[in-house]
Amino acid sequence: MIAGRNERRKFMSSLMFVLALGATVLALVPLGSILLYVATRGLMALNWDFFTQLPKPVGEPGGGLANAIVGTLILVGLASIMGIPLGILTGIYLSEFGRGRLAWLVRFICDVMTGVPSIIVGIVVYGTIVLAMKRFSAIAGGVALAIIMLPLVTRTTEEMLKLVPNSLREASLALGASQWRTTYSIVLRSAMGGIITGSLLAVARVAGETAPLLFTALNSRYWHTSLDQRIASLPVYIYTYATTPYVDLHRLAWGAALVLVAMVMVTSIAARLAGRKASGGGR
Repeated sequence: MIAGRNERRKFMSSLMFVLALGATVLALVPLGSILLYVATRGLMALNWDFFTQLPKPVGEPGGGLANAIVGTLILVGLASIMGIPLGILTGIYLSEFGRGRLAWLVRFICDVMTGVPSIIVGIVVYGTIVLAMKRFSAIAGGVALAIIMLPLVTRTTEEMLKLVPNSLREASLALGASQWRTTYSIVLRSAMGGIITGSLLAVARVAGETAPLLFTALNSRYWHTSLDQRIASLPVYIYTYATTPYVDLHRLAWGAALVLVAMVMVTSIAARLAGRKASGGGR
């Protein structure tokens, strides 16, 4: 009887292992296929001109997307400067100080904003900033991406701070430290690994946004010279070139897609490494 139970347990264990392995393969195959397809198409477009030259007019061969690569970095940088500090401060408030209706309202807004389509954010920024400035601009694009990034950073920061044991807070307060001092020196440093990881993943999330940029930063065929002017970006060029009937532009679109995927992958890997390093340093 005992032997029969052991056999059933071994069978169920093997069955669950096979099912879990199969589910993992089913999840990885589509992702791997997409990456392989983008890589094979995009590599044919990558050359020195792609990274150093401006786009050519329609019908002229050659050219590159150097301005779009730089523009994407500028837009993501602007969004990070605005979204990450504000998101971290908001998360600190919600975790350490927010106990009333205001905190509940902020959490509710963050949860709603997480699920709002990005095109809605673009329309709102268009109506408030673009129309007020009477032009598309890098500032408007950065604000739109920062709004998308803000709830992600806020909720990640709050959850990471909640994972810090209360015993650390109590010990610091018992030694006479103020709540702000405890939050900054003890709680925030203990959760820094998760906060850095969440912030960089939010950066990777907004790097590929197209819809809000169509309403805010639009596009440009030239080098970016001012934050109050329209600016090129890889996602918008991918959309623009992929919808044209020209083979040369399709090739550039695949190259831009590969570069964008590489940027997101590098950011994600950096998030993991930075999180591990910060967590190790905290210990």
